[in-house]
Amino acid sequence: MIDPMKFRDVDPGFRVLMGPGPSDVPTRVLQALSAPCIGHLDPYFLELMDETQELLRYLFAADYPFTIPVSGTGSAGMETGFVNLVEPEDKVLVCVNGVFGTRMSDIVNRIGGRLVRLDFPWGRSVDPEVVRKKAKETNPDILAVVHAETSTGACSSLDELSHVAQEVDALFLVDMVTSLGGMPVNVTDNRIDAAYSGTQKCISCPPGLSPVTLSPRAVEKLNSRKVPVVSWYLDMGMVGSYWDKERKYHHTAPINMLYALREALRIIAEEGMEARFARHDKNHHALVAGLEAMGLSMLVPEKERLPMLNAVRIPDGVNDIQVRSALLKDYNIEIGAGLGDLAGKVWRIGLMGASSTRRNVVLFLGALYTILKSMGSGVKSGALEAANEIYDS
Repeated sequence: MIDPMKFRDVDPGFRVLMGPGPSDVPTRVLQALSAPCIGHLDPYFLELMDETQELLRYLFAADYPFTIPVSGTGSAGMETGFVNLVEPEDKVLVCVNGVFGTRMSDIVNRIGGRLVRLDFPWGRSVDPEVVRKKAKETNPDILAVVHAETSTGACSSLDELSHVAQEVDALFLVDMVTSLGGMPVNVTDNRIDAAYSGTQKCISCPPGLSPVTLSPRAVEKLNSRKVPVVSWYLDMGMVGSYWDKERKYHHTAPINMLYALREALRIIAEEGMEARFARHDKNHHALVAGLEAMGLSMLVPEKERLPMLNAVRIPDGVNDIQVRSALLKDYNIEIGAGLGDLAGKVWRIGLMGASSTRRNVVLFLGALYTILKSMGSGVKSGALEAANEIYDS
């Protein structure tokens, strides 16, 4: 026999989520998550599915009929894009400027595509001219890029890379896990054929779903495959039949997570996309102003930075783990560590969705200054004044 009393109630306590994800989740979303569970073919739930798709098209700025939330995290969205559009021997040009471009490359190799890997420095955006030259040399079937590289905070130009894809008649596949909901993506206008994201970043919903949108051209590629999609679970030909008018059973949808996503999307629609983008941008500039006033430096050049994920260099002599531990223990603030070659060299500070607030920026800057000062790092004062100048301008 097991004693159930030895297990604690679930109570993680309060956290301020300012890492690379998840972000803070609004109370309304948590309340929606706790609504009564019903069947995945219940008429009420089917109505919510249609509403969720409509809201997702608004979020993506995409008029594509095939726009759904895949059951799985953002990494499932990444696999969805590749397993459905890449057939054996298809040539895939993957632009790599961080961890997630590397992950794309791994997936292409695993499913039998012909990988053309094009590397760029970590902490920099993808250079469209270099991509253009490589694309004309190799004539890929698919061009894949990470719009917002979460491992570095670098942002690449969708507009310019879209033109490259069009010039070589390649499908354009984009990772929007970190950017969707925090900055413009304009899927239709940028002629993006496949895009995916995750619910836990700027959408401010718990992790567990991956919004995906496919252009008519991508759907045509899917429907004309010579061999079946290698993943049964992520086969959008079958999953799509559940989300369209057929309502053909494929797998049991995560009912309550879809409640939560719909509510998170409703909150986004209430704020409006332009206001949401402006909020993320303002908080980003205030945070950077405060960090630079302390004497810290950013990893990514100013014109290539993301507004929702900020990579700051760790000062010489400062212990990465000690600082992040003090932030969590003394202030309940979570930030992210560096990944790969950047481990121990940068902190990744997220300002995503509901976490992107003036309160969080000011709280974090004050906490970081206090911790660094106590460690004798030589940090400068004036961070809050610099941030408030941005807010008051």
